[in-house]
Amino acid sequence: MSNRALLEVIALDAADAIAAQAGGADRLELVTDMAADGLTPSRETFAAIRAAVDIPLRVMLRSADGFAAGDVDALVRDARALRAEGADAFVLGFLDETGGPDMAAVRALVAELDGCRWTFHRAIDRAADRDALRKELAGLPGLDTYLTAGAAGGVDDGLPTLVAEAGRGAEPGYEPRILVGGGLRLDHLPALRAAGIDAVHIGGASRPGGWGAPVAAEAVAEWRSALDA
Repeated sequence: MSNRALLEVIALDAADAIAAQAGGADRLELVTDMAADGLTPSRETFAAIRAAVDIPLRVMLRSADGFAAGDVDALVRDARALRAEGADAFVLGFLDETGGPDMAAVRALVAELDGCRWTFHRAIDRAADRDALRKELAGLPGLDTYLTAGAAGGVDDGLPTLVAEAGRGAEPGYEPRILVGGGLRLDHLPALRAAGIDAVHIGGASRPGGWGAPVAAEAVAEWRSALDA
């Protein structure tokens, strides 16, 4: 089994996916509408990307900007349709008005996913209490990853939290893998790797021309090389 660090790249379409895989991405997060920080892609987009690449995919379940769940029934229908198309791993995460996890919404989707693996995304960085959120979510079927910058402001602010959480992996709620993303730069990697963190997530960093530009295989390859160094 390979011990190399995991590199996840955001893909909006099949062209992004092909470039990301060519650059050395291990996994893709599929979203649409980055103006709203990433929403659920269509079933057709998922199918096109699945046909274009052979690396694992995680599909966003999110219907609006922000971290409120919104129409949970609609999210459940989206999850059902995507699973019918072949999706088998997802990304989700919702907070209630107190800043705690919206357990009703999360449980409704987890029930629909029926054992599929999933990532709790950067809603954790807006939570009122990160530790309490982790412990409340502990044991939910399929939860194997937290996508986090360690702080709402990004990795610059959150690096000490990420390093501290990486050292708590044996504690209840801290077993899921830490996937670092959000203002992540190449110069953050040495401290993250030294702390034992072995998974990173890039979006804008894979698009030298900005979010209006496609993923560039060369940009992804630079991250792949840095992770493998």
